Parts: sequence; structure tokens; C-alpha cells
Amino acid sequence: MAQAAIVVGGFAVLLYLIELLDVILPADLDQHGIVPRTLGGLDGILWAPLLHADWSHLVGNTLPLLVFAFLAMANGLGQWVAVTATIWLVSGIGVWLTGNSLSVTVGASGLCFGWLLFLLVRGIFNRSLLQLGVAALLFLYWGSMLFGVLPGDRHISWQGHLFGAIGGVLAAWLAAAATKSTAATKPAPGTFTV
Repeated sequence: MAQAAIVVGGFAVLLYLIELLDVILPADLDQHGIVPRTLGGLDGILWAPLLHADWSHLVGNTLPLLVFAFLAMANGLGQWVAVTATIWLVSGIGVWLTGNSLSVTVGASGLCFGWLLFLLVRGIFNRSLLQLGVAALLFLYWGSMLFGVLPGDRHISWQGHLFGAIGGVLAAWLAAAATKSTAATKPAPGTFTV
């Protein structure tokens, strides 16, 4: 639990430091986000979740990021890194393929949507009552957030939200498959080979 708090807290601090640098330096870091269907905007897939349009954008993403990332780390750092990488890439590639061609997409909300969906569906794939209980509580409190996957405000990347959510479902499925595969290859307790 302490490791999860340190990693997630460290990630949040990194986002705030990057935003501070963006304010202090005349580098306009936000322009390094995802620019759909351009070769030059492809590297934005790597940078977009680390960049935010302004302080209010970052503050709006902070609480969901802290809660969802912390809960998503329940099965360890290794799985969390794999889940996060899956969401990061699926969200970014989805935005690059389908986003508004005149936009630059930045922000960690794709990750937040991905972690939320990961947490909502992993209990189904794992057949875990505990995980389903956590999912029910999260849905009661954060469920309305899911409307963010629908088109609305032209200044908000619903594509990032939608593909982040898809990435979260994919990550939950892959994590469950990996867990089942690992369990299937472990010898039964007390089994010896010579």
C-alpha cells in the first residue's frame, strides 16, 4: 500500500512539476500533445498524458488520477505498469486516428478513464466478488463520469476518454488472462519433479 501511495503520489507530483515548467519556460509544452493523423503529432502519444492545458485542467484530473491509479495498483507495480502502458497507448493511438485534425490533445484524463474501466470490469474477468464490490462502489460515486466518452464540448477530447476506457477493458482482459496463464503453469503444492 505504501508503494502504491509513493508511486501514484510521485506521478501526480511529476505532472505538477511539468505544468510548472510549462508556465515558467516559454517552451509551450502543450503543443507536444497528440496532433491527429500527422507524422509530427505521433510522438504526442508519449507526451500527452503528462501535459495539461492549464492548472484547472490538471487539478480536474488529479483526484480521479490519485484514486483510480492507487486502486489499480492492488495487484502490484508490475501489473499496474502493464495496465497503464496499455491504456496510455490505446488512448493515444485512438486519439491520433480519430481526433479532430485541427486539435492538439493533452491531459491524463484518458488514463483516468482507462483505470476506471479497468477497475469496473476486472472483477468480471477475474470472477472476484471483492473486485466486483469495489467496482459497484466506484460506479455509484464516479459512474456519471462515463458520459465523458460521448461527444460534447469541442474543447474536451471525448476520443481520449473513449479510447482510454477501451484500453482499460483490454488491460483488464489481458491481466486476467495473464493471471490464469500463470496459475495454470504453477505446479500444485507438494508436487515435486525429478
